[in-house]
Amino acid sequence: MIFVTKFDGSEQPFDKQKIVRTCLRMHASPDQAQAVANKIEKKLYDGMPTKEIMRMIFSYLKEYRPEVKHEIDLRESISLLRPKPDFEHFIALLLSEYGYEVETNQIVMGKCVEHEIDIIARKDNSTIYIEIKHHFQSHTYTGVGILLEAKATFDDLKEGYLLRKNNYNFSRAMVVCNTKISDHGKRYADCSGIDYLGWKSPEEKGIESMILEKKFYPITFLKTLKRGELERLGNADILTLKQLVEMDVDKIRKKTGMSKSRILLILRAAREVLQA
Repeated sequence: MIFVTKFDGSEQPFDKQKIVRTCLRMHASPDQAQAVANKIEKKLYDGMPTKEIMRMIFSYLKEYRPEVKHEIDLRESISLLRPKPDFEHFIALLLSEYGYEVETNQIVMGKCVEHEIDIIARKDNSTIYIEIKHHFQSHTYTGVGILLEAKATFDDLKEGYLLRKNNYNFSRAMVVCNTKISDHGKRYADCSGIDYLGWKSPEEKGIESMILEKKFYPITFLKTLKRGELERLGNADILTLKQLVEMDVDKIRKKTGMSKSRILLILRAAREVLQA
């Protein structure tokens, strides 16, 4: 049995089907995904870093999907978003794509203290208090602490509503994060009735599957964008490739100060990714 080395230094047995699933997520056909997995398997060695395997996936997929040259790993791209306000706003936009009405950055009084609420989402007569957690390290687990905080905040908000200290009759609380949630955190959340939305495989409901279903990629998904350009776009509240391609070039230039020629190159890459 051959082992590969994960980002955190731990080892796990090589699973060829993980490569196939990754390729399928990147819009390769089943035959193409299998071909890429076969090529990587031939070059496999004991202890190979999973980061190197990901690099090889991108390299081999270019043969079948030339537009992949514009992309980075989706999980990594989410971690590159600035926590505030970019990741919070990105999640608000993503929820809007799924029919939620959203409010962001609201101060709401509970029974005991006021709370800064990241997102309030409404859908189907349900009002949800959402706590956002972002990690720069995409392989960091979101632990039980954030779920405990969400539960305490939710209870204080509910009691505040009953005492008429606020006008939000929250029916649910949810934690949304860009990483996997620890088993300890899941156990507490399931027991206490706190919903959670984190990084899961496309077969499960998580932000990855939601993004892929709508092709709702963040601007950080584009390999061609430089750090300064990402900041300019973020400051202009342009956080997704869909926003980017739907905007007029002159409007982007006015909002960001970027040159027209550079914007056209970025738009071309964004359209190739979205049309794949």
